[in-house]
Amino acid sequence: MSNIRRQSIISSIVIYIGFAVGLLNTWLFTKQGLFLDPQFGLYNAFIAIAMMMMAVANMAMPSYIYKFYPYYKDHLPAKKNDQLTIAIVTGIIGFILVVAAGVIFKGLVVKKYITNAPEIVTHYNWIFILGFGFLVYTILEAYAWQLHKSVFTNFLKEVMWRLFTTALIVLFWLGIIDNFDHFIQLFSFSYPFIAAVLLLYLGFTKKIHFTFSISKVTRRLSTSILRLCSFVYAGSLIFTLSLVFDSLVISSKLDNALAQLAVYSVGQNIASMIQVPQRGIIAASIAHLSQAWKDKNMALIQRVYQRSSINQLLFACGFLSLIILSFTDAVETFRLKGTYLDAYYVVIFLGLAKLVDMGTGVNAQIIATSTYWRFEMLSGVILLLVMLPLSYLFTVEFGIAGTAAAHLISITVYNIIRIIFLWKKFRLFPFTIQSLYALILSVACFALCYFAFNTVPGWAGMFLRSIVFAILFALGTVYFRLSPDVQAVITAIKNRLGLKRN
Repeated sequence: MSNIRRQSIISSIVIYIGFAVGLLNTWLFTKQGLFLDPQFGLYNAFIAIAMMMMAVANMAMPSYIYKFYPYYKDHLPAKKNDQLTIAIVTGIIGFILVVAAGVIFKGLVVKKYITNAPEIVTHYNWIFILGFGFLVYTILEAYAWQLHKSVFTNFLKEVMWRLFTTALIVLFWLGIIDNFDHFIQLFSFSYPFIAAVLLLYLGFTKKIHFTFSISKVTRRLSTSILRLCSFVYAGSLIFTLSLVFDSLVISSKLDNALAQLAVYSVGQNIASMIQVPQRGIIAASIAHLSQAWKDKNMALIQRVYQRSSINQLLFACGFLSLIILSFTDAVETFRLKGTYLDAYYVVIFLGLAKLVDMGTGVNAQIIATSTYWRFEMLSGVILLLVMLPLSYLFTVEFGIAGTAAAHLISITVYNIIRIIFLWKKFRLFPFTIQSLYALILSVACFALCYFAFNTVPGWAGMFLRSIVFAILFALGTVYFRLSPDVQAVITAIKNRLGLKRN
């Protein structure tokens, strides 16, 4: 657990640095006089569509790596390990099929977006470059996680990728990039850039080897590999569609679609900050879970499940409370366009969805690395059956706030199903009494700070609400011993400072 905790903390710090850069980018996109709202909407639509391309093209190769890497590592020398070669080649074949489908169905895309989001049609071909880079990076990242290189991959994806965007924004601001068409074209190379950096890093450090000889492990496990990939692929494709469907339905159904998507995307970006520790914990724990299933170490799996749940729940409760307490003052104080106040309820609903997803621990990763990985597809189908019609109806009826509410309902149903499944099959359960105490503590601290300082405006209000809430919530977490990992970190700090009791 100490290794997972250490990597999770370092990864979280790295990701937050990336989010700081991301907030700077969002501010530059949304401040007066630099970009138009539809342009920021197009930027986010590019990312959503590229993510969908990646999900279609990857052919479940990340899951193949997560599940079977321990077998390749234990039975093959590094230079004869053909797993990454298989994954990359399969991904490239998948992307060729995506490009072919993009050409065949371009007319349908034009018909769908030409009225409400014609900018997507104009820059259609450039999305494929971004999507290909996203695909290659995702496969390399999955392999690097198995090599315990999660901190470096998080740096590339969360910091360097955003710095690439920052550089483009600055060049656009200075007039060196002379129009937005050139800006979005250059942005399409952002993921190919970090994919190339990761590939070069793994190559120069001799962490990867490519071989085109089929190994004995691949031959022996071929039936299991094909079975897993076919089931997990469908499930992951469905889950990715659920992640981007909100952006797609906003782009195609609402008037002034890209401007509306810009506001929604601000809410998404702010809510995504809550999920930072989850990314670090997943990256750090996936290799340990794979090995634990192989070794049938159920005690370790249960420990990772519960600790990931309480740690993420505490963080999500605290951070969401801080965001809601200061959202309106932040928009006005940082002089964002007034239209972004409309993201308030988007932030609340999406933030609660993140809280639910994080508070239920690493259930998706436990299922994906277990012998019941087929359930990945089934739970994904259920998610899609709930989310697609709900998102469509709520978006048309209530606008972007309805889209966010539909996402919250769907994610809640999705995680309840996973909790029940893991309990029925393995007697694994994420919650303890500390989970309830964490919720009560966060509500009490939120109410106190809201009613005590709600009338204080601007910087003073944001500072008072944030600092008082943070102190009360942190003291409550330590006093009630809500997380063993928090206690371990405090003990380690005391030891380093020479404050350990004799």
